[in-house]
Amino acid sequence: MERRTFIKGSLGISALTGLAVLTGCGLTGNAATGAENMTIKLIVTESAPYQEPTKIAQKVLESEGWEVQVKYVTDIVQPNLAVANGEYDANYFQHASYLAQFTKDKDIDVETAFYMYGSPGGLYSQKHKTIDELPQGAKIAIPVDPANNGRALALLAKAGVLKVDENKSVIHLSQNDILENPKGISFTEVDQQSLSKTLPDVDAGFLFVRLGAELGLTPQDALLFEEDADALPFICVVAAKPGFAETEKGKALQNAYQSDEVRTWFKEYIDGVLPTPWDRDPVADRKTWDS
Repeated sequence: MERRTFIKGSLGISALTGLAVLTGCGLTGNAATGAENMTIKLIVTESAPYQEPTKIAQKVLESEGWEVQVKYVTDIVQPNLAVANGEYDANYFQHASYLAQFTKDKDIDVETAFYMYGSPGGLYSQKHKTIDELPQGAKIAIPVDPANNGRALALLAKAGVLKVDENKSVIHLSQNDILENPKGISFTEVDQQSLSKTLPDVDAGFLFVRLGAELGLTPQDALLFEEDADALPFICVVAAKPGFAETEKGKALQNAYQSDEVRTWFKEYIDGVLPTPWDRDPVADRKTWDS
């Protein structure tokens, strides 16, 4: 998920041209027209845990008579706006916490349709082997977006490196909530997709596990790593307009994305480090962390 423009479409949808088109979110025709009842339009981030399961789900759906149109992007702003405007049926690029923050900030009506995979993260370093080796005045890169900003801070607080306001949940935690910082650590806020590129220039950086994997890093290499409970708000989701999940189209999409073939793909990706908590209830979960 990152703040760049769309780059290509899988079914020959022409590239966006002109700022007015991008701002107006004029990506395709309306996905809700009657002629498209058997067409599912998806907007998906161009990254393996999103792209590969989508390709599998597309084959499953097409074998059932659906036409599936997918737009692959490298953008974390337009996909929710495009779904809210009815230009796409659903998107798959974000975790639940990001969705909650984005819809609140933009005042749009998009919600979790169903879960896909857990997206844990950790604090990694190419200069230090343990958290105790962090020097005085260490520089740490953390995600700039509010939904992910506090994750590294929470990990450092649990490790005793920082003291933070314990009344703040991880999804609301920020640098403003640091109460004690005895090592004088400085934090650099970076676009999340750029964190792996920044890692060589800092003492440590927070990375999603899939971004760490792109550098050949595993959770075992992390100085600190999120536990399952910490990662709960950060389960990646397929999102759509309210009520979509209960429609025939929504149910077909969920069955395809949560098929045995997709589960097998996740088990084989990075040795199965990304969980698929499909038996969890997103609505019940949100009550535990979004307060």
